Amino acid sequence: MIRSTVSRLAIPAVALGLILSGCSSDTGTTGGDSSIGTTNDINPRDPSELRDGGTLRLSLGGFPSNFNYLHIDGTNEYTSDVIEPLLPSAVISDAAGEISVDHNYFTDIKLTGTNPQQVTYTINPKAEWSDGKPITWEDLKSQAHALSGADGGYLISSPQGFDRVASVDRGVDDRQAVVTFSRPYAEWEGQFSPIYPKSVTESPDAFNNSVRDNLPITSGPFVITNIDRTQNRITLGRNPSWWGDRPKLDTITYSVLDSSAEVAAIQNNEIDYTAVGGLSNVTIARNTPGVAVRRAPAPGFNVLTFNGAPGAILSDVALRRAIAKTINRQALAETWHQGVLDNPKPLNNHIFMEGQKGNQDNSGDIRFDPDQAARELDALGWTLNGDVREKDGRKLELRDVMYQYDPWVDVAKIIQQDMARVGVKLNIETVRGQGLFSDVINPGKFDLVQHGWSGGVFPLGALEQIYAWNPDNPQSNHARVGTPELNALIEQTVSEVDPDKARELANRCDVMIWNEVHSLPLFQGAGNYAVRADLANLGAFGLASKDWTKVGFLK
Repeated sequence: MIRSTVSRLAIPAVALGLILSGCSSDTGTTGGDSSIGTTNDINPRDPSELRDGGTLRLSLGGFPSNFNYLHIDGTNEYTSDVIEPLLPSAVISDAAGEISVDHNYFTDIKLTGTNPQQVTYTINPKAEWSDGKPITWEDLKSQAHALSGADGGYLISSPQGFDRVASVDRGVDDRQAVVTFSRPYAEWEGQFSPIYPKSVTESPDAFNNSVRDNLPITSGPFVITNIDRTQNRITLGRNPSWWGDRPKLDTITYSVLDSSAEVAAIQNNEIDYTAVGGLSNVTIARNTPGVAVRRAPAPGFNVLTFNGAPGAILSDVALRRAIAKTINRQALAETWHQGVLDNPKPLNNHIFMEGQKGNQDNSGDIRFDPDQAARELDALGWTLNGDVREKDGRKLELRDVMYQYDPWVDVAKIIQQDMARVGVKLNIETVRGQGLFSDVINPGKFDLVQHGWSGGVFPLGALEQIYAWNPDNPQSNHARVGTPELNALIEQTVSEVDPDKARELANRCDVMIWNEVHSLPLFQGAGNYAVRADLANLGAFGLASKDWTKVGFLK
């Protein structure tokens, strides 16, 4: 399950924006809705109330395939979960999504020019990497170059606006960086979250390969102390050179578990914290002694992505549109959230979540209408032959791929039944562990894929990352669908520094994304987490960033 951040990427819930997940943390307790941006539920306590020490046991769906979150193979929940306590970020956010400077790493971040746009970063003089070297302007310059797209050897998942940066220069000293833009960038506050040392970004080979198996140089309250691939476990310990507030925990462990095993692991006191989905799992967690279920709507949603690549059966937008109309998204939302949300409903926006400023319904005629879908399939030449339609000797048979996770399979079975009614055969295929990303989604080995996006407070970054299309640099556009007109409107949107105008333009983009039938947002997450009841400052964070120095067990 996913519970992080992308451009919508993000380490804190504020970074890049959207992060890819297998089965997003989109579930809920009884009652409530899915509107984000108001509260969180983390059992807030003053650190003085916590005992010093202890081990927090967490789970991962698989080992990170690359500890470089900026790399195409690293922008996923596994990498994000592990590096949160390890790497710097420029900003943090609260439960309402309000942004502030992360003073552990920067004393000040200011917009110091508008024509051209210029941002000055003043680095905390105490901030250093775990090898003792100071964090300097050169780390920022190197990362900006890596993400700029100027060198195609860097296999980035998103430029994060650095394709708009003209220069990163030394300021008054090595602890200050001045970023000057060649084109305006609306979400400049979301840049440099996370930050990697220059050694990771200084060359394409270093960027692509140097931290595939480990992350030896970090800069956070914790460091990696052990990676045991035999036991499927990653262990973090306190960073002895950390200059900020001393963490309450001694260690954090991540154990690789299938999503289906996480609730049992909570129940059996094998882990301390996990997202929980579905009424049965929420009920199990609630009935487990010493476990609390904490809930706050999160900026994540489940999605069905179409493979529209040239040569794929769904490369025809008219066919994608007809197929989309066979899917009853309202029924899917009700099935997923049955008994855990008061009024389950589908999400009708690819950019803005329910409760987020800018959210509106842009789905147009992409609605459940099987009769219309059948007429459109007839018009496209897909005629019924027995139970399955055919065209030019090819059956209308699709592969729907997802994690091996029972709630996902339940959703797929409903889609399968919906499609069968109009003569479309859907085959359900499941994948265990991290193979969904590396083996299926990234290489495009699917017709439909069910997964999740989890975002943060900088939603516009998703436009470039996921919905813009450049065949030479697909980034996270796994549908391989787009148009020059959409690209141009995305460029205009992310260049607009007026937030209200940017949101208006983003919704115009979303209309075009719907028209291209890039993907179907299914339903938003409700954000339930099972947590040891004696854990404080941990739970359902909503839009807020985690403070790993304050997480701990009550005295």
